[in-house]
Amino acid sequence: MSKNHFYEKKGPFPLKEIISNIGCSANLSQENNFKIHGIESLNNASKDDITFLNSIKYKDLSLKTKAVACITSSNLSKFLPEKCIKLNVKNVLFAVTQATKMFYPRSDMDFLDENLSNSDKIKTLYPNVKFGINVLIGKNVLIGKNSNICSNTIIESNVNIGENCIIGSFVTLRNSIILNNVYIQDGSKIGVKGFGFIPDKNKNIRTPHIGKVIIEEGVEIGANSTIDRGSLTDTIIGKNTFLDNQVHVAHNVQIGKNCMIAGQVGFAGSTTIGDNVVIGGQAGISGHLKIGNNVKIGGGSGVINDVPDNHQVMGYPAIPLKDFVKQRKSK
Repeated sequence: MSKNHFYEKKGPFPLKEIISNIGCSANLSQENNFKIHGIESLNNASKDDITFLNSIKYKDLSLKTKAVACITSSNLSKFLPEKCIKLNVKNVLFAVTQATKMFYPRSDMDFLDENLSNSDKIKTLYPNVKFGINVLIGKNVLIGKNSNICSNTIIESNVNIGENCIIGSFVTLRNSIILNNVYIQDGSKIGVKGFGFIPDKNKNIRTPHIGKVIIEEGVEIGANSTIDRGSLTDTIIGKNTFLDNQVHVAHNVQIGKNCMIAGQVGFAGSTTIGDNVVIGGQAGISGHLKIGNNVKIGGGSGVINDVPDNHQVMGYPAIPLKDFVKQRKSK
């Protein structure tokens, strides 16, 4: 994840303090009680950061991580570099939530942006931008020339919008970087907190989402679509990809270039979509999957497994299109 400028960051914190806060029983020597500067994903962490590993699916990344310490479980710690300090806990995601809240205490909810101003009062800051009525804009917002911001839209603090963009009416943008020539239709909500929580007997515990949304050049987002910001990594919509109305993109999803996503498609968290992918309406894509390049997914399908490059699938669970057709003919 690139530098986060949407949330105030606390710390650094002594590793011993983090260990105490997450309920880990690790015993550290005095020389290992150094300060941790942040919490990052396996591939983005530096020698000053802590990271986490909660699935063997990410062992290729974990073996290469540069993090100085990793929150994990005893059965997964063998998939970490020898020099990485293993912090074994019973519930990895709960411990990650506790650690992330130390660095970003206000990232588990979308609080009021108290720095919003009516565009009529500050439009001199954007001489080459057209505004509708009742547009609210936060601090440090960048908007490129020849962009149009339609009525009743809210652009929260620190959002970046490129040149020649059209942002429709009743759109909310937060925690987002939008490149040139992007069209976001009415009612879309971009950069909102994702659906992340730790189930507990007494109450659900919200998990922080400190990532952002990056919408690359030439993207179109249909009306009333929602794109959640990332948890630790970023949610990314690739160049020239078009989303139809009422599409939901969950946290950490990365969609490639030149994709076409029909209405009411839903992506669960941390799934990666390749380039030139076509997905029919009302299909559902499960989380933590890898969908290859040039894949076609039939409408109404439920994808629960990875799909290799150049494949066509359909059905629930989604199977190769030829097999789906044979099954239908045999009935």
